[in-house]
Amino acid sequence: MITVRNLLLLVAAAGALAACGARRELQPLAGRALPAAPYGREDKPSPDKLLTPPVQAKPERSVELRSRSQDREDDPFDLPPED
Repeated sequence: MITVRNLLLLVAAAGALAACGARRELQPLAGRALPAAPYGREDKPSPDKLLTPPVQAKPERSVELRSRSQDREDDPFDLPPED
């Protein structure tokens, strides 16, 4: 049977393993090169540039959030299901 002490040690060990990753600049593996430059482009993008999502994938919020409750307008497309 697992005691509370053993359970706490297991959770602490799992947390330590999850947090032990090192952060450094990405480099290709030894003996390998970065992918070829995209068609029509002379320079090769860096690994960080390749991992950065484009604006279309992560758009910024362009509307302001409502600060207080407001009644919703009637939605003409909210129709009951047809039989």
